[in-house]
Amino acid sequence: MSTEYSFERPASSAWRTRDIVVAATIGVAFGVVFWFWNIFVWKPAEPLFAFLPPAQNVLYGLWLVPAVLAPLIVRRPGAAVFAEVVAASVSALLGTQWGVDVLLSGFVQGAAAELVFAVTLYRAWSLPILATAAFASAAAAWVHDWAVYYQASSLDVMVWVFAFMALSALTLAAGGAVLLAGALRRAGVLEGFPS
Repeated sequence: MSTEYSFERPASSAWRTRDIVVAATIGVAFGVVFWFWNIFVWKPAEPLFAFLPPAQNVLYGLWLVPAVLAPLIVRRPGAAVFAEVVAASVSALLGTQWGVDVLLSGFVQGAAAELVFAVTLYRAWSLPILATAAFASAAAAWVHDWAVYYQASSLDVMVWVFAFMALSALTLAAGGAVLLAGALRRAGVLEGFPS
């Protein structure tokens, strides 16, 4: 993949109305995708990973996409948290097996990615930065999930869980965000945005 997404942020870090609309649209769209993913992919896939249950986390990265895609497009402070929390909220409203904990999960995932973009002062948008943000989001999700859902799991199992989550974050979240942003740009819907 190219690093054509390495642009500087706009002169102002203030949110414009269209930034809010685009980031919210990403969040809402992915909230619906999350709902579908929870019901029709994650749960039904469990038997496919019976040989190595931690491997199911190779599907986890989809839940991290808004934390990478929204900042890549709008390039504003807070975009990762905003999009992830909106997506988690929509997912919770539609119904999820994890209840309201998805709100905390979304916040944690978005905040971890946000930290990476903040370190770059919202000026670096290369694939390595996007991959680092996706990796950070996966790491935060792993800590959250271990504390909430996998307290009885051993360290060696959780290392495997993290390995699959990280792989998924790099491919689905970072790679997926680059591909989606590119497709949206080619479709002409990102006019007025640096990406």
